[in-house]
Amino acid sequence: MSSIGGVGGPMGVDRVLALRAQILEKNQALQRATAGAATPVGQPASETTSFGATLQGVLDGVNGAQSKASTLSSAYERGENVDIAKVMLARQEASIGFEATLQVRNKLLSAYKDIMSMPV
Repeated sequence: MSSIGGVGGPMGVDRVLALRAQILEKNQALQRATAGAATPVGQPASETTSFGATLQGVLDGVNGAQSKASTLSSAYERGENVDIAKVMLARQEASIGFEATLQVRNKLLSAYKDIMSMPV
């Protein structure tokens, strides 16, 4: 049998087992992160919520991310013991959330204009 990665013997097996452990650890982290996520598209939700309530929840989440980024940025600027990586990640997360919200708004406005221009 050929060796994995060009390394034969126990070193190859140890390396494979270490990679397997890393994959399992990341898989468990993903499962924990998605445990509270919404149901996938095409599957009915266990409880019905209105579109307005869902939209409000998403907007509150984006607002929370922006508030967190602002708070971390202010703390860093004041010289508090805040990791710059956390500040940059929070700011990037808030930026991406805002951009996604803006794109959804644009699509909703476009759909509204298309519907309103339909002949009756």
